[in-house]
Amino acid sequence: MSALPDDRLRLFFTCCHPALTPEARVALTLRTLGGLSTPEIARAFLVGETAMQQRLVRAKRKIHGANIPYEVPADEKLPERLPSVLAALYLVFNEGYLPTSDAALVRRELCAEAIRLGRLLAALMPDEPEAMGLLALMLLHDSRRDARTGPEGELLLLEDQDRSRWDGAEIAEGLGLVERALRHGAAGPYTIQAAIAAEHASAADPAETDWRAIATLYEALTRISDSPVIRLNRAAAVAMAEGPERGLELMAELAGQLDGYHLFHSARADLLRRLGRADEAGRAYQRALELVSNPAERAFLERRLREAATA
Repeated sequence: MSALPDDRLRLFFTCCHPALTPEARVALTLRTLGGLSTPEIARAFLVGETAMQQRLVRAKRKIHGANIPYEVPADEKLPERLPSVLAALYLVFNEGYLPTSDAALVRRELCAEAIRLGRLLAALMPDEPEAMGLLALMLLHDSRRDARTGPEGELLLLEDQDRSRWDGAEIAEGLGLVERALRHGAAGPYTIQAAIAAEHASAADPAETDWRAIATLYEALTRISDSPVIRLNRAAAVAMAEGPERGLELMAELAGQLDGYHLFHSARADLLRRLGRADEAGRAYQRALELVSNPAERAFLERRLREAATA
């Protein structure tokens, strides 16, 4: 009898078979159980749709060719599969929090399911700090859900949100989980990201945000889980702590890796806008618009582009 208390959670662990590559495990789990389409999974991995389709086909062929059994792993094998299960839940939540192409800004059912399974995992494995860290991260982001849109359904950035609409209960639970995860010693990537979210959640207003602490946490994150997107987020935090010019310098180093990522161009555009470089900001917003697929994000970028054109 498996210690896993939920049928869906058992299936997540079943799909994350160690015979597959880590990326294949996560992608196949997202496709099979997470309810994500191939384009949505491709976006999560920052690869093209064709490339992701090929990965999924190869993973299925390997399962068939190697006769990999489709069975719930024994309890002692759960820890080796945990990182892939956490990664899958993280990406399911991300797709819910900011959908690839859904008309709504938030797919609440995806966020709710990822949090539900995250709670089960944290309870099942109370000594696994990254399970706590991921649950904390999801709760702290989800706490802002109702404040992310304005009266007309328009996207509101963090600094423009009415913080009285943030969910205090989710914030309190998330902050407690961050503290518990950090007490375990060396922090993993989900715990560090949760600590970053905690800095935002702890600030009563945008002016109180400790951007230097956030930039330092992103620097720590790059040392254990480096990626162009993490470096982009660090650059944005450094821009808030040290000024837009420094942020643009750091972003320039990522241009070759993130040219196809709309948030790279929108982040650059925002810094250029703050510096009063309206023409350059307009070009960056235009490039972001060429790449974005979510309607709410598109409307936000179109609004910013119009503002840059009249500046």
